[in-house]
Amino acid sequence: MKNQQRKERVALLSVISNALLVVVKLATGLLIGSVSIISEAIHSTVDLTAAFIALYSVKTSSIPADKRHPYGHGKIENISGTIEALLIFLAAVWVIFEAVKKILHPEPIEGLGWGVGIMMFSAVMNIAVSELLFKTGHETESVALLADAWHHRADIYTSVGVMGSLAVIWGAHHVSPYLNLVWLDPLAAIGVAVLIIRAAYSLTKESARDLMDVTLPPEEEEWIRQKILERTPTILGFHHLRTRKSGHFRFVEFHLKVDPQMTVWDSHRITEELSEIIEKKFPGTNVTVHIEPCDGVCADHCLEGCLLPETERLEMRGRTPH
Repeated sequence: MKNQQRKERVALLSVISNALLVVVKLATGLLIGSVSIISEAIHSTVDLTAAFIALYSVKTSSIPADKRHPYGHGKIENISGTIEALLIFLAAVWVIFEAVKKILHPEPIEGLGWGVGIMMFSAVMNIAVSELLFKTGHETESVALLADAWHHRADIYTSVGVMGSLAVIWGAHHVSPYLNLVWLDPLAAIGVAVLIIRAAYSLTKESARDLMDVTLPPEEEEWIRQKILERTPTILGFHHLRTRKSGHFRFVEFHLKVDPQMTVWDSHRITEELSEIIEKKFPGTNVTVHIEPCDGVCADHCLEGCLLPETERLEMRGRTPH
């Protein structure tokens, strides 16, 4: 509950900060006629939409499993991250289109000092909010918050780029009134768009991965394997280890081979112990264990996880009724 409240507060902060930046950037861009600042306002509008999506998904993903959703609602965060990435792609295309028009038909920019100041303000605010989003996202394993954090991180880079181009135009104007570098403004806007596309690609890959039920990272699966191996010789083998992630929830399934004479009580205790160990290491994990009697006859699928030496397999096979 504490983590859920943290996630919702940080997501709401992202909505508020993006709303403020949209108003400030759009007003400044229209006032001084800077296409790069207007493109930044569009970028922030996409970020604001993404922040709303992240807030909704953070609230929804915590809803417990029900009859229609027996595996919970965790994947709403992955869907959210994918939608956010697609929104970034669309924004980048629009920015490039507008910037090319400005290059072909340049217009003078007034009040460059205001533009530099607003971009500096935007960069500082996004640094603060993105750090908080990254920290909370990593600690709570929230895909939606991490996606939102990348939105803010991209905004930092683009704000600094626009600020630099406006500062150069401003400085050139003071050096010589005839030195016209207005073309730097739409060029910076295209640079903004390229960075946006790059961030969108990373977001899409990261968010959509779990929608395809990709396995947990290799180091996590290896940790689970080691915990199973620590139960030898009580456990005689294991196979069909399957893992996946849905939002911040993990799902782990595997089959355990045990002595055919083991009581139901003892086999249940083993599954409970392993489940508790895994859930303690990875909170929010759903562990499913299937117990099988080991008769010493190793099928292809269980050879890899067989923990019995050859002699013991033959002995087990000889005393098991068929």
